Amino acid sequence: MSNNICYIVGACVTDGMYIDKKDGDYVIAADGGLAHLDKIGVCADLCVGDFDSLGHIPEHDNKICHPTEKDDTDTALALAEGMKRGYRDFVIYGGLGGRLDHTMANLQNCAGAADHGAVCWLWGEENAVCIFGDETDLSFEEGKEGLVSVFAIDRSTGVTIEGLKYPLDNACLTSTVPLGVSNEFTGKSARISVGDGVLMVMWNDDAKSFVERAR
Repeated sequence: MSNNICYIVGACVTDGMYIDKKDGDYVIAADGGLAHLDKIGVCADLCVGDFDSLGHIPEHDNKICHPTEKDDTDTALALAEGMKRGYRDFVIYGGLGGRLDHTMANLQNCAGAADHGAVCWLWGEENAVCIFGDETDLSFEEGKEGLVSVFAIDRSTGVTIEGLKYPLDNACLTSTVPLGVSNEFTGKSARISVGDGVLMVMWNDDAKSFVERAR
C-alpha cells in the first residue's frame, strides 16, 4: 500500500468524518459530498458527478459534470478519476449506509478497483470496510477488540487469518458460503491475507484510527 491516499466523499456522510490530507493526497467530492467537505473546511481537488444530490452545479475550478442518466454511480466516476491520476489507496466516506442498493453498488465498484490493484477503505457510522485483492494483506495492532468479518468477492484462494479467534491457513472462501463472518479480535496482533481473488473485511473503528490504518 502506498503512502498517498485519494479521499472520496459522497453525499451519504454521517458525523465523524476525518480527513488528514498530507502532501500527495487528493480529495474528490462525489456530487453532494462537496457540501460535507465545505462543513469541515476541507477543499476538494476535484468535483465529479451529475450534482443532483448537491442541487446545483458547483462553482469550482476543477469539476467534471455528467448527465443524470448514466451507467456509473458518482462514486464509481470518482474512483475512475482517482485511478487515472495514479492513486491506488482510496478512503471513501458516504459509501455505506443510506440506500442499500447504493451501498451494494459501492462495494462492487471497490471490488472492481481491487481487481486493478487498488485498496479501498470505506467508513460510515463506526463501520469500517477494507476491500483488497491478490497478494495483499491487512494488519491490526495488539489490543484491538470486537468482531471482524471476512468475505470473499466471488472466489478467493490462499486466504490466511492469523491472530484472530478463528484462524485460517491457505483456505478458499467463496461468495456463497460466509465462513468468515463474526470472527473476533483476541488482543493479539492480527493479519488477514489473500493469495488470489478479492476479500472484503468488516469491523468497527473510529474514523481517525481508520485513516491511520489506511495510511
